[in-house]
This record gives sequence, C-alpha cells and structure tokens, in this order.
Amino acid sequence: MGSLSETDVRTPSAVMLIGIPASGKSTFYKQRLFDSHLRINPDQLRSHHREHALLEACLATQVSFVVDNTNATRIVRSRIVDLARSAGFRVIGYYFRSKLTEALQRNHLRDRHARMPVKGVLGISGQLERPSPAEGFDELWYVRMDGQGGFVVDQWGKNP
Repeated sequence: MGSLSETDVRTPSAVMLIGIPASGKSTFYKQRLFDSHLRINPDQLRSHHREHALLEACLATQVSFVVDNTNATRIVRSRIVDLARSAGFRVIGYYFRSKLTEALQRNHLRDRHARMPVKGVLGISGQLERPSPAEGFDELWYVRMDGQGGFVVDQWGKNP
C-alpha cells in the first residue's frame, strides 16, 4: 500500500514529500516514484525561477511530478496544492516521520557537498508543521525508514 494505483496513472498526480532534511525523501523518490514522476528539487535546480518554471511546465502539460523538498509549512504546501488542484491533478502527500537525532546522523554521513548545516536541519525541524487532509490532499501517507534501506508506508489516520 502507499503506491499509486492504475486509476492514478490516468489522472496526473502532484506528489509532495514533507519532512525534515535527511529523513529519506529523495531516496524514497528514487525507489518509489522515479519511473512515474518528474522530480522538482530546489537543490538540483539551484533557483526558485527554475523550480517555478518546471512546476508550471508540468502543470501545463499534465505531467505527474514530485516536489522533493522539506515542504515544512502549510503556507508552502498550499501554493503547490492550489496550483495542482486548479490544473486537475490529484494531490498526494507523504509525511516522513523521522527522529531528529537520526536525521542529524544521516545528514552527517552525507557527502560534504550534500550535507546541510546542523543549524539548518534544526531550524526546519522547528518549523515543520504536520500536514492535514484539510489542506486539500486527495491522499496522505505516513512514511518511515525500515532500517534496511527501505520504507514503511502507512495510511494516514491508521498510525499517528
């Protein structure tokens, strides 16, 4: 469960990954969504202008996409949710539950160019607002790392 169904393939989907840095969002994308969704990632695009242009192109051409960022606050998420819903996309959120100490440890193990400053991880952790179906998500899922390089995905509301 937690994977996109056949009916979802016909309707484009806007997937939002939500969580602190080093919680597994990019790895999850590579394992579960790489073959079906274009990745919008500010670290790769290196500018808000490019990020916005790619988002607009996906919406205009009905290409399913993943916003692979922290998406920490309701305000940030609402912009993407509103644009996607207006363009007829299904909106799916994956909320990554991660202990701060574990995320800091994974962040420390990253290549130095990919590593985020500890203050940045702490700052985003302090800003992170738990998403809610009321924000306009068609589906919302909990995600956690399974300790073996994979993920456990639970339906929203089943496990807090």
